[in-house]
Amino acid sequence: MQHYLIIGASSGIGQELAKQLSDEGKQVIGTYHKNEPANEIPSIQFHHLNVLEDELNLDFLPEELAGFVYCPGSINLKPFERIKPADFELDFKLQVSGAIKILQLVLPRLKKSANASIVLFSTVAVQLGLPFHSQVSTSKGAIEGLTKALAAEYAPTIRVNCIAPSLTDTPLAASLLNTEPKKEANAIRHPLKRIGNPEDIANMALFLLSEKSSWITGQILHVDGGISALKG
Repeated sequence: MQHYLIIGASSGIGQELAKQLSDEGKQVIGTYHKNEPANEIPSIQFHHLNVLEDELNLDFLPEELAGFVYCPGSINLKPFERIKPADFELDFKLQVSGAIKILQLVLPRLKKSANASIVLFSTVAVQLGLPFHSQVSTSKGAIEGLTKALAAEYAPTIRVNCIAPSLTDTPLAASLLNTEPKKEANAIRHPLKRIGNPEDIANMALFLLSEKSSWITGQILHVDGGISALKG
């Protein structure tokens, strides 16, 4: 039986991915921080975890993991002059340091799998360069660098890839999409003329975790409605 660890599986993309893995007969260990999920799926086990804590207890994990996904993130769009250095540091701790701490703890379990896969998350803003995105782009730019470095270091036994979405309709982005005019304005910016949804991103993550992607590693995959590559 294959086990997959999803950090941040109680909502949005993480929640959708947990459901998809469960539907395929996989065992999912999901973590949550603030809101305990109402889970009725036996193949998904939830555990509380705050990635900002110095000491993390992962005793609930099995001895072997087939995949690891790190979903925690934040979207704090402000002018650069209004963001304090401490805000950058806190965001980095959540999005980068948290991933590093947990990865170092679970690597022995991933190494026991024949085809282990790690999936991290960036943002299209790293490639595009968008105003008011300095905080998220700083953290996610580090994640992209980490992805490539780890992919090189752990090949051929562990694959490491990163998904870089555009704005996606999740609770994390609720303040940016809380009215129909906002949704329409953001949809029209994308060549495919719609906002992404959790299923769009989870579909790619599911593929990267599977053996169907066994010849893919070190990649930053843009699932973004075409906005990073096309005009119009």
